[in-house]
Amino acid sequence: MNTPIPALVVMGVAGCGKSSVGAAIAEQDGGRLIEGDAFHPAANITKMSAGIPLNDEDRAGWLTRLGEELAAAVAAGERPVLTCSALKRRYRDQLRQAVPGLGFVFLELTRETAAQRVANRPGHFMPASLIDSQFAALEAPHGEPATLVVDARDPLAAIGTQVSAWWTTSARLAQPA
Repeated sequence: MNTPIPALVVMGVAGCGKSSVGAAIAEQDGGRLIEGDAFHPAANITKMSAGIPLNDEDRAGWLTRLGEELAAAVAAGERPVLTCSALKRRYRDQLRQAVPGLGFVFLELTRETAAQRVANRPGHFMPASLIDSQFAALEAPHGEPATLVVDARDPLAAIGTQVSAWWTTSARLAQPA
C-alpha cells in the first residue's frame, strides 16, 4: 500500500507562478496555503531587494521554519500547500525530513519567461536581476520521488486540474483495496 502525499510544495524559480498555483490548488482541494515568502526574515528580504542572491546559510533557518509550519499543519489534519522555491535537492530533502512523503510540484519554465514575468510583477521584493542566480542554483527535481513536473506556461486552471488529479490519485492509491 502506498502512503498518500500529506502536503505539497509548489516550487520553482521566481516568476514561475508559485503563489497563484499554490492558491488555486489550496482552494480547489480544501488545503491551507502557506506562502513561503511570508516567512523570510527581514535580512533575507533586504538582501534580495538589493539584488543580492541568498546563499545556503541565508536559507537554512527559513527552510527549518517552513518545515515546522508544514509538519504542524499536517499534524492538525490540514492539507497544506507551501509555496517555496526549493531550488536545491538538499533544500527539498530538508523539507522531506520535516514531512515524510511530502509531494513537490515543479513549475518549470525558461529563463526568458521567468525574467519577463518578474519584470512585470509589481510590488514584489525579488528583482528581475536575480533570475540568473535562481537558474544557477536550480537543481531540477526530475526523477525525485513524489514530484510532478508541469509547464508553468500552461493556463492556471489547467495546472490546478493536473495537480489536483495527481494529488487525489496519490490519496486513492494509498487506500486499502
